[in-house]
Parts: sequence; structure tokens; C-alpha cells
Amino acid sequence: MGMNLQGSLFDQTDDVGLNPLSELRRTELGGGAWIDLLPGWLRGADTLFERLVSDVPWRAERRRMYEQVVDVPRLLSYYRADDELPHPVLDEARDALCAHYAAELGEPFTTAGLCYYRDGRDSVAWHGDRIGRGAREDTMVAIVSVGAARDLALRPRRGGESRRYPLGHGDLIVMGGSCQRTWEHAVPKTTRATGPRISIQFRPQGVN
Repeated sequence: MGMNLQGSLFDQTDDVGLNPLSELRRTELGGGAWIDLLPGWLRGADTLFERLVSDVPWRAERRRMYEQVVDVPRLLSYYRADDELPHPVLDEARDALCAHYAAELGEPFTTAGLCYYRDGRDSVAWHGDRIGRGAREDTMVAIVSVGAARDLALRPRRGGESRRYPLGHGDLIVMGGSCQRTWEHAVPKTTRATGPRISIQFRPQGVN
């Protein structure tokens, strides 16, 4: 299952750990939506990528779209609140995010969803995390990316210019406020040569 990953020139360490969250930078998107961004939050991200590729019980899914059942164009794994995460640094990351956003979010991050984008053909379509409480409440979704950088695209639900953020090699993005209701996000397909990427999404209970 392993894919060829070209390592980052700026993260040449096998010591997997976290940098401080003090350098997070917020961008207001409007309408109560915002994102926080911190490049390179996770050290040793390429080492973690290789561990996750080999240790996570990845699964392929099929979903009904319109009149046919199609393959989901990425591999998935999901960890409930009480499940053991596949690497200790992910517990550390979730704890750090819970502490940093405690006053603003008012509840902890609990679940972790992992997506494995094997190459540029793997993707996720435009959506907001609105199946649960995100459809009616302000909330947060924190995403840590390891492996090669892929664009996370954001666009207003009611129309407007989209934005793209290349995320990989330990980058962190947090989508907060009304973002899941008023904006959509996607990982578009690309024909450019690109390596594999894994995203780890931390969410509060009932947000998906």
C-alpha cells in the first residue's frame, strides 16, 4: 500500500513531535467564519506519514452517487472518542488543540478521521461537515496534514471566489465559527505530479 513520498527539505528529522501553537495565524473569512493556519506544526511529519501508511487499518468504501455506486476516491479510517489512536503524537495533538481552543470552542475535540490520498486522482468533493451539529451550530474542525502537499480549497456556499491552501508535511489548519455552514471545502483532483498525503481531522463529538 505504500506510495513514494518525496520528503520535505525542511523537516529532516525522525523525532516526531509538536511545535508551539503560539504561531497560529487567523484569517477572517466573513459571516462569522474563520481559519487558523500553522505551517509545520508537526515535526517529523514524513516519519509519521510512513508509520500511518503501514499501521492504520485503511479501508476502501463505495457510495451511491445519483444512479450508481462508485468507489470513494481515497482510503479512510475512523477513530471514535475511546479508540486508541495509531500514534502517540496524535493524542498529544488532540490534547494540545483541546487546551488551546477550550475557551472558544467550549468542548473537547474527541474523534479522529483519517483520509489517505494516494495520488492526484484521489480527492474529496465540495462539502461542509454538516451531517451533525455543524449544520446548525458554530464549531471547529482541525486538520493536520502529513505527506506531500495537496490543496485544500475553500469557497463561500452562496457563491464567490475560492481560496486554496497547500497543506502537507505537518501543516495545521483549523476551520472555525460558521465555516461548516457558510463555506465549503474540497481536495480537488490534480493532473500535476504529486506524492501521497494523509490528513487527520479532529472534531468534537457529533460533528461530521
